[in-house]
Amino acid sequence: MTVMLGRTGMEITRLGFGSWAVSGSGWTFGWGATDDAESVAAIRHALDAGVNWIDTAAVYGLGHSEELVGKAIAGLPEADRPYLFTKVGLVWDPDNPSAAPRRIMKPASVRREVEDSLRRLGVDHIDLYQVHYPDTGESLEYAGGGFGAVSPNATPLEEYWQVMADLKAEGKVRAIGLSNHTPDLLEAAEQIAHVDAIQPPFSAINRSSAAEIAWAHAHQTGVIVYSPLQSGLLTGAFSAERTAGLPADDWRRAHHDFTTGLTANLQLAEALRPIAERHGRSVAEVAIAWVLAWPGITGAIVGARKAAQVDGWIGAGSCELTPADIDEIATAIALSGAGSGPARHA
Repeated sequence: MTVMLGRTGMEITRLGFGSWAVSGSGWTFGWGATDDAESVAAIRHALDAGVNWIDTAAVYGLGHSEELVGKAIAGLPEADRPYLFTKVGLVWDPDNPSAAPRRIMKPASVRREVEDSLRRLGVDHIDLYQVHYPDTGESLEYAGGGFGAVSPNATPLEEYWQVMADLKAEGKVRAIGLSNHTPDLLEAAEQIAHVDAIQPPFSAINRSSAAEIAWAHAHQTGVIVYSPLQSGLLTGAFSAERTAGLPADDWRRAHHDFTTGLTANLQLAEALRPIAERHGRSVAEVAIAWVLAWPGITGAIVGARKAAQVDGWIGAGSCELTPADIDEIATAIALSGAGSGPARHA
């Protein structure tokens, strides 16, 4: 099953392969050591299973994720190539890879980044080019729960969104989008050039982007959400013991979802198990199906580091939850106290 991504003309599967987790270690927001051969195999397995788009970002693995995606699609016939979505605006210091990347969207930096991404991916255009975060000119401190202060040197949205529109007009990119931008910023961008797609976080735990999704729905803007499994917490396979055993270079060890919020999050994940059993599905598939049932959401980005992990969520696109299931999940959200945001759509 495919659905139209806003007004882009691209028909995408409801699930896309997310390549943050395959980015490897050695940078601030890595998931620990990975095996490149296994990563490429996971991407190809998802494509073989019918997924027709891959989401990545320049900053993932400091370019390594894009290179892996390029390897995974190299040699594929044009008709079999997936849509490639990547992101711009998180700039790292190659001399200090462990430092948090900075949020920079200066026009010259954006143009340098798009050329680098095209080279790493091995393509002549990018299907969806997304601004990763609003420009603050400062570092991204995701693991600590914040997103950095705004520097006086930050590039205004009006300036960087115009550059994105220019790249689209030049054919470097097919569509342009905004990730992690609030409704007021989305509205400001829309006055300059249509926002083809947005990419907010959204899961049964993190429901805080409901307003952005509603804005997109009203503006014929596609919505591809990230972290529908809340970085593994909603797979049904996580536990306090597994969390304690995460490697030191896995960003999740320091995040509040895996520390102060862990008990509530695991309680919610466990509440999905009876629903999964009724449907003959995995807990992960039910968690993603809940996301896909939210009005306005076009598709969900789901990651995997091994081919077998893809099999755990690939059926979510065909999992139809009943109104009673939705009610049960809303009750479980309330009882657990997990996350934030509305437990059901208006």
